[in-house]
Amino acid sequence: MESLKDKPILVTGATGYVGARLVPRLLQAGYKVRAMARSATKLRGRPWANHENLEIIAADIFDQNELLQAISGCSAAYYLIHSMNPQNKDFVEADRRAADNFRHAAEIGGLQRIIYLGGLGENQSDLSKHLRSRAEVAQILCSGTVPVTVLRAAMIIGSGSVSFEILRYLVDHLPIMITPKWVRTPSQPIAIRNVLEYLIACLDNEQTIGRVFDIGGSEVLSYQALMDIYAEEAGLGRRMVIPVPFFTPRLSSLWIHLVTPIPAYIARPLAAGLRNPAVCKENSIRSIVPLKLLDCRSAIKLAVERINLQAVESHWTDAGAMPPDEWCTAGDPTWAGGTAYEDRRKIIVDATPEDLWQVLVRLGGTGGWYYGTWLWRLRGLLDRLIGGVGLSRGRQRAGEILPGDVLDFWRVYAVQPNQRLALVAEMKLPGQATLEFRIHPAGNNRTELEQIARFRPIGLSGIAYWKAVTPFHAMIFNGMLKGIAHASTQQTISESNKI
Repeated sequence: MESLKDKPILVTGATGYVGARLVPRLLQAGYKVRAMARSATKLRGRPWANHENLEIIAADIFDQNELLQAISGCSAAYYLIHSMNPQNKDFVEADRRAADNFRHAAEIGGLQRIIYLGGLGENQSDLSKHLRSRAEVAQILCSGTVPVTVLRAAMIIGSGSVSFEILRYLVDHLPIMITPKWVRTPSQPIAIRNVLEYLIACLDNEQTIGRVFDIGGSEVLSYQALMDIYAEEAGLGRRMVIPVPFFTPRLSSLWIHLVTPIPAYIARPLAAGLRNPAVCKENSIRSIVPLKLLDCRSAIKLAVERINLQAVESHWTDAGAMPPDEWCTAGDPTWAGGTAYEDRRKIIVDATPEDLWQVLVRLGGTGGWYYGTWLWRLRGLLDRLIGGVGLSRGRQRAGEILPGDVLDFWRVYAVQPNQRLALVAEMKLPGQATLEFRIHPAGNNRTELEQIARFRPIGLSGIAYWKAVTPFHAMIFNGMLKGIAHASTQQTISESNKI
């Protein structure tokens, strides 16, 4: 077999939690990488996007032609696709079609092998819908002629992983918890660092070809034990946990949705899966790929440190789809002939474009929105109560914004440093909304900051919504502009004091 380093390695789901961390590590290991995602824009914003051994390709897993183009010329592929998102009403069927498309394209494209990251606990008879789907994907991929390595993992502990985010928000917010019985189900979590090490080590190891491995950390613990460890590492008091028998998966998911940033469409299948024990049944991978496995306390400690430093490398929210809304960047918001509203405001600031930009890139999260903090929190709470994402997603990186990043209930659509920042709303709305900031030099060391809010309503409820909130725009948007201006002049003063 020719060396896998002679041709690119395809990483599907390259903007996802695991994929976004795997790509730079493969590059560091000397591999050529072709990173695939639905949005090339999000990939081009990553710190490693300009690496000489990296190709970026936008492809839809459901488009056979695009998939074949992505696979063409590659030696191997990582399958990191999951269809559990609000765009797919039936994620099981979507995952089934995606896996079948990929199996077929892999055969035509001549891949030498596939590596798939699935879920631990797949051999049980009473599996949750989520774990049954993970098992079915493995079966579909393995039914083809291209050999597949399947790695099955339980809960992944790492800053930004969806499982860890559920854990930390529950413990952070609830000193006393009435919980489902699954908090005492045994599990064998694994650190994201070890997951990535296994994924890379299996690539060039012929002993792993065509085999299924359980991967887990060094300990078997209950979810409640993990809560206790997290509370200690986060410097919190011990939480009182009271398991009760009447929590159904639906109630569990609603509970998780209200207390954590995880939306119900993700929380429900994950909560149902937590009832299944997730413990490694065989450990042959440990002799084939010997690693220093982190215990749960070490993995949680590392995750907490990254979160506290606001240096989260990837996050579960990164996998959200970028909107194809041409209207949100059009000069004329009524380009399509339909109803569209726009609120445009400007302010002149005694600061440079660079000073203004440094303020804009701190929007959201703990930094807030520079005006009306309680109003933003109230809007986030209302959004959460009706099933939206709310404000609790925050932001993951301090002082840096990349396309595709989440900022509370917005997603970054476009970034042009010192010139333009565009956000698309992901809160529950009867329409589609964007918020854009543009920076224009105004001469004499002054800068114009322009703020543009656009809204495209859906039906009469959308029109009524815009009419209802318009009176508040003068207060909120003018206040925000003045807050940003004040912060940027303070930035100028601060920089002057350093000289």
